[in-house]
Amino acid sequence: MKRVVTTLALLTTLANAESFSFTQQIRVSESHPQYERTSERIPYQECYDKRVRVQRAYGGGGTNTMNQDQVAASVLGGAVGGVLGHQIGKGKGKDVATIGGAILGTIVGGNMAQQHAQQQQIYQEPTYQTKRECVTKYRQSRAQSRLVGYENIAYYKGRRIVKISDRPLRTIPVTVTVSY
Repeated sequence: MKRVVTTLALLTTLANAESFSFTQQIRVSESHPQYERTSERIPYQECYDKRVRVQRAYGGGGTNTMNQDQVAASVLGGAVGGVLGHQIGKGKGKDVATIGGAILGTIVGGNMAQQHAQQQQIYQEPTYQTKRECVTKYRQSRAQSRLVGYENIAYYKGRRIVKISDRPLRTIPVTVTVSY
């Protein structure tokens, strides 16, 4: 019963409460253009010459010469290993020893040539070369002002109303709600 009375009292209050809204046009008293300051970063390159140290090995011997020497040493090592292997064993064991000696001789000959080439390159003389280097840098362009909109100001019942727009306004619409 108490719940029913409370619900009826609430419905009666809501039924008697009234309100209405209307839109009123308020005259704009001031319009100020709004600017944005912009500048852009412009890239440019600054280049300079730099002396760079370059290592060169004594005795010439580029990469091709080193590869040729290594191949020749491998072939020679294989031949010597095959001859020595042929001296060992009898029958089919002699054939196996010859092939094994040739393989082992090829590996040993190639490794010896590679070590010799590395020892030659230990002795190097420094030389210098001029190398061109460039760095990208940025500079700011002159700052520019760009119009981004207008600040429109009006007053309604002592309150300041501000509306931003893309053009100056003559009036600003204000929605007024009255409750009683």
